Amino acid sequence: MRRILPITLGIVLVLLFALTLLFLYRKSQAQPVVYETETPFKATIIKKTVATGSLVPRREIEIKPRVSGVVEKLFVEAGAEIKQGQDIARIKIIPNVVSLNQAEAAVDAARINFENAKREETRYKGLAKQQLISEVEFARYQLEFKLRQQELQSASSNLQLVKSGAAKGAGKVSNVVTSTVDGMVIDVPVKEGTSVTETNNFNPGSTIASVADMGDMIFQGKVDESEVGKIKVGMPLEIVVGAIEKQKVEGVLEYIAPKGVAVDGAIQFEIKAAIKPLKDKDLFIRAGYSANADIVVDKRIDVMAVHESVLQFEKDGKPFVEVQVAGQQFEKRPVEVGVSDGVQIELLKGLDLKTAIKKPIMATEKKMEKEEG
Repeated sequence: MRRILPITLGIVLVLLFALTLLFLYRKSQAQPVVYETETPFKATIIKKTVATGSLVPRREIEIKPRVSGVVEKLFVEAGAEIKQGQDIARIKIIPNVVSLNQAEAAVDAARINFENAKREETRYKGLAKQQLISEVEFARYQLEFKLRQQELQSASSNLQLVKSGAAKGAGKVSNVVTSTVDGMVIDVPVKEGTSVTETNNFNPGSTIASVADMGDMIFQGKVDESEVGKIKVGMPLEIVVGAIEKQKVEGVLEYIAPKGVAVDGAIQFEIKAAIKPLKDKDLFIRAGYSANADIVVDKRIDVMAVHESVLQFEKDGKPFVEVQVAGQQFEKRPVEVGVSDGVQIELLKGLDLKTAIKKPIMATEKKMEKEEG
């Protein structure tokens, strides 16, 4: 009995060791790879390039004052519809001390000359009645009187302009800012009491308001230099606006910049596209909406296609696929391809809709790992 127990224990240990070796051997053996297949299918392939940008009015005008001063009164606010010539703001003029002093001095000098010319005209008028001077000489003094009178009126008007920006009897008031176009006020960057400067040859001046035609919007964006050669004026656009989820906006490319600009180290070209009328008439597009535009470079409708992942390439770059001939046996077959959208690619020659194509090894291995996990 004492000898049977050690023998039995030894046999059990040997069996366990043998089973362990067998398990490790089987574990080390490579599992045969079973390739999956797919067949060509019908699809619509759209090749696009993406441009980032925003929706802006085609025409946006900045209204600026013709005089410097302080905004005394604003007559409009952002969102208001206005007409050309409608008042936007009134500017309270703060006279320049030097200009005011010069204008007042000019009025005083013109008044002295006028009063002197008036006395001379009165005196020579009496002499003319007594026929002591000729009519020609009297006419000269009358002309001098009228010229001095005109100088006084001009100096007085100039003084009034310096003080208030308006002259008596003037049809236009320079301190009242009016709209130069019809449209909607989209921005009023100043408030009552804000100091503003006039626009002139050396200074663009302060902006009182921005007016735009919101019924004529365009997409304005940029395209990378690697894509700009693929697009042409007249191509359709599908514009996705982040603020409008329910509806896509359609457009037509109408401008591509002839010169690029450097943006973060890459050359970008500006593009513009006209926005087509919206189907939803109640939808209002606000200026400055950020948007992405898909420019349709090429489109193939209901063509035979495969996933790009099944394509392989020769050393010379010619594409081919491996077609199933029997079971897990495959053979190479060259194909001709057309338009690709990055996922699907058009097949021109080499296959039919019933041909079984081997899927790439990476896709098969991933599926097997998922099942084992």
